[in-house]
Amino acid sequence: MKLETHRLIIRPISLTDKHEIFAYRCDAETNRYQGWVPKTLQDIEAFIQKVSKQVNVPETWFQCAILKKESQKIIGDVGIHFFDRDNKQAEIGCTLNKAYHNRGYATESLSSIIDYLFSELHKHRVIVSIDPENKTSIRLVERLGFRKEAHFIESILVNGKWVDDIVYALLRADWAS
Repeated sequence: MKLETHRLIIRPISLTDKHEIFAYRCDAETNRYQGWVPKTLQDIEAFIQKVSKQVNVPETWFQCAILKKESQKIIGDVGIHFFDRDNKQAEIGCTLNKAYHNRGYATESLSSIIDYLFSELHKHRVIVSIDPENKTSIRLVERLGFRKEAHFIESILVNGKWVDDIVYALLRADWAS
């Protein structure tokens, strides 16, 4: 799998990406709404080694690096969770280096991933799980056409604290229109 947009290349993550990924993933401020912030380069290596090497394998996560086309520099990553045994649904999540926030890169990369999931992999539904405090991500997914389907109270344990979780979803029929 390799996707290209006007400004980006989205391709499978590899161990050779570990230094660039660690540089932004270890930033606690950038990742304050995520349940995992790596402390060491070895944490990133373990993360990369445990994700699926193939896209669209039921009950696995597949991870992609987001590269700026002009520089080939990694500016973020997108995870795709093929959580459905029937393989008709997927969950996505995006992490961007804070130096590249507010420039449309998340919208561009997620739009490309969503297109791929619906048109190439024929998914019926794509979901995102968001901390309700993460207003920026909520605005992003709403702009992409996702609708709020659920708000779970204290449903996820993050760093020893129970936090809420909001689930947004998008159907292929809605994306196509």
